[in-house]
Amino acid sequence: TFAWRRKWARDWERVRYCSDRCRRSGTRAIDRRPEERILERLGAGSARSTTCPSEIARSIDPATWRDHLEPVRRAARRLVAAGRLEILQNGRAVDPDTARGSIRLRLIRDR
Repeated sequence: TFAWRRKWARDWERVRYCSDRCRRSGTRAIDRRPEERILERLGAGSARSTTCPSEIARSIDPATWRDHLEPVRRAARRLVAAGRLEILQNGRAVDPDTARGSIRLRLIRDR
């Protein structure tokens, strides 16, 4: 869980990790699998196509898809930070750090 800490108030824009342990562990190959699935699914669709994180989680493992839902949402946040994806609520792009509830994912394509 990534919880707010008072000491981050003065440089929140630069905070990327919640702890030194997270910084050291980095993003592993297994963490990249949901990113690849998101990009594959959205890349095959039309320019305005969207998908739900649960659809991606089901494509990874239909039997235990709920276990994969949070890793998919984390992958989506990484793709937003990289400028490759938008997270939508009610058809509008939202900040991934404040989005609560149902979301949709859409690729950012060259306009």
